[in-house]
Amino acid sequence: MHWFTVVFLVALVLTTSTRLWLARRHGRHVAARRNAVPAEFVGQISLEAHRKAADYTTAKTWLGALETLVSVVVLLGFTLGGGLQFVADAWGRILDSGGYAHGMAVIATIVLVSGLVELPFNLYRTFAIEARFGFNRMSLKLFLLDLAKLIAIGSLVGLPFVFCILWLMAKMGELWWLYVWFAWAAFNMVVLIAYPVLIAPLFNKFSPLENGDLRSRIEGLLAKCGFRSRGLFVMDSSRRSSHGNAYFTGFGAAKRIVLFDTLISRLALPEVEAVLAHELGHFSRRHVWKRMMLLFGASLALLWTLGWLIDQDWFYASLGVRTPSTAVALILFIMVTPLITFFVQPLVSLYSRLHEFEADAYAARHADAHSLAQALVKLYRDNASTLTPDPLHSAFYDSHPPAVLRIARLEAQHR
Repeated sequence: MHWFTVVFLVALVLTTSTRLWLARRHGRHVAARRNAVPAEFVGQISLEAHRKAADYTTAKTWLGALETLVSVVVLLGFTLGGGLQFVADAWGRILDSGGYAHGMAVIATIVLVSGLVELPFNLYRTFAIEARFGFNRMSLKLFLLDLAKLIAIGSLVGLPFVFCILWLMAKMGELWWLYVWFAWAAFNMVVLIAYPVLIAPLFNKFSPLENGDLRSRIEGLLAKCGFRSRGLFVMDSSRRSSHGNAYFTGFGAAKRIVLFDTLISRLALPEVEAVLAHELGHFSRRHVWKRMMLLFGASLALLWTLGWLIDQDWFYASLGVRTPSTAVALILFIMVTPLITFFVQPLVSLYSRLHEFEADAYAARHADAHSLAQALVKLYRDNASTLTPDPLHSAFYDSHPPAVLRIARLEAQHR
């Protein structure tokens, strides 16, 4: 057995066992506290709502654990099981093995198979778990229509981009990884600009926020914060789910503020204003740009690593591939990288939680901290978000601070 095969298997075992251990801790921790509302939320969250959140969280956690196990089987099947080599050989009997069409066909096949494996989980999550807890409003027809749109967009946008990447890898010499990084960064920027105006409207209806008290309050907040946007929009998220949220999207002249219709229907005007102030805090503190720069930096390091691995015969042989190619190298690297980077996840989550605290502090200065705290309590309740996550699981995965700590900080700022 090759040394890198051993490294791969050890990383797979460590990552998978840690994921399952964290899921088990989280499920047990939440279930053990199911029958008692935390003291900080007594009078605001009913025991019934607290139990619903615990059951909802537990159901999602165990489904995620099963998904983890299946993903391990799929990964082993593609690599040491010879699945990737089988796909490459099958297309090689039809297309030139060294051509761009062959590489694109292999990548598309792997993406398609992976999507088919994920589909039952997505169906169960939507029509079993989400429906069971009263969140799903999506019909099977709408689900399939969304899926068809995603496939169409992926084909129209993704395939040309894959061709571009394979061409750069083949033509740009030893520094191909740098050119690929530039292309990848540019692609991400274009998608971020195009998404709010071209892609999102394919899935939801965005209506201008009507004139009234809410619009007046928001425009006053924007003026106070010095934020200019292309418009205020309400999204018909209730077509698919009863979960509520708000966000701003786009850059430059394309910036727009989006409120879920479910959010507007549940929160009082000062609470909506406070939630939006939190989102503006992310903009003011340049959190999106900071995260993008971090992502771009990490991707540059990873592509440099792939630039070295692509010429190493052992990289292919140790992962079940006999006939190396740029497309196969790219797929193998994408498959293996999450095993190596998994244990960096707590740092990424911590960075995100620090941003959430900064956005909360910004909202407390430009709106009412107590209103934001009350809005969050309602969102925790209505979205069935657990108030008692396992601390270690939360440290690994949660992009937002625990509810108890977050509300306590806001109330302290209010005083």
